[in-house]
Amino acid sequence: MVAPPSIIKAHQYIYEVPLSEILPIPKLLIKKEREPVSCVEERKHKTLEMPKYHGHKVDCIRQILCRDLEEGERNNSLFVLYNLLLQNKNTDEYSKKLIIEKNGSLSKPLTELDLKKVCRKAYNYGCVGIRDKLTYIKCEACEYRFKDGKLKDTNILIKNIRTLPELSNTEAKIALMLGIVFDGENPSVTKISKKTKMNYNTVKKAIIGLKGKGII
Repeated sequence: MVAPPSIIKAHQYIYEVPLSEILPIPKLLIKKEREPVSCVEERKHKTLEMPKYHGHKVDCIRQILCRDLEEGERNNSLFVLYNLLLQNKNTDEYSKKLIIEKNGSLSKPLTELDLKKVCRKAYNYGCVGIRDKLTYIKCEACEYRFKDGKLKDTNILIKNIRTLPELSNTEAKIALMLGIVFDGENPSVTKISKKTKMNYNTVKKAIIGLKGKGII
């Protein structure tokens, strides 16, 4: 590559158009560095002012309310939110009102038809079920779920600590699953069986035994 005013074999190269006569590059062609914008401006969603509700110790409620739900997580998130609000003694009418407001604040809200499907049959969600459906939920800040190995007085292991030595090995294993993995939930025999990888009938028998002894 040769650039003026290079001299090769006694020949000096020059610009066909002098530099002084070259026009500046049009501003439209100059790529400017993108200025940072806030998440609210970038996603173009309305900021939802944190509403009043029962259940502030259940941090996943706050996390869902604060998140600009994306396509693929809106239905499950609003469904879980609706049922969590009901579980924490918010009225059905008020829970639906918050769901409508939350949906309206999203960049891409659900349609009215899809929104009606969200506020359907109530389901008693616990920590495991919520994390299975909503992978973005973080439990570290939640006061509801036990932390640092500390179980609440309402936990079945704490309530029945004197009875635990009387349980069979299988009953004890299921009790541990109910008190730790499924704390605060009412899982089906099938769900426990899949989680523990134990035979369905074995789990069912253990559940019957725990009920008979007043553990659950």
